[in-house]
Amino acid sequence: MTHTIQVSSLSHFLFANPRSASFWLVVRLYVGWEWFSAGLDKVLDPEWFGTGAGASLQGFVQGALAKTGGAHPAVQSWYATFLQSTVLSQLTAWSNLVAVGELLVGIALILGLLTGVAAFFGLFMNLNFLLAGTTSINPQLFVLALGLVLARRVAGYIGADYYARSILRRLFYRRELLR
Repeated sequence: MTHTIQVSSLSHFLFANPRSASFWLVVRLYVGWEWFSAGLDKVLDPEWFGTGAGASLQGFVQGALAKTGGAHPAVQSWYATFLQSTVLSQLTAWSNLVAVGELLVGIALILGLLTGVAAFFGLFMNLNFLLAGTTSINPQLFVLALGLVLARRVAGYIGADYYARSILRRLFYRRELLR
């Protein structure tokens, strides 16, 4: 017995049709630029990046921890525990990771290289910023990154993914043949 699952024409167009690639190019460039410019600012700021980094991240975490009180806290206690036990104990490492991560996600999205992976890591960073009680542009970037993850097959079609996919496909296909 075979079951067929119908996909709406809109979702097929957005997430599987190469004709939607120009739409995803605009989304990808916007999200990529936001990550790139934020990451570049942090990499060039000694409070965010380098051996003495951590001052700005410490302020960010302290601000998040201040939002844990009240009947409806903006930051949940389990996330506050993570921030206190993991992030505050390794401020320099986390600060460098955030700065470089933002920059790399931005570069990958602008180039359209490993778009789905880059969008996933951008989405994950946005989720952490939201869990820390910040809003700003994070909800918009989260939704757009989710769209890029779902449209990963066509989101990088106008970009380096178009070429990288064929190279990766040949590389992995050869490995399967050698087994």
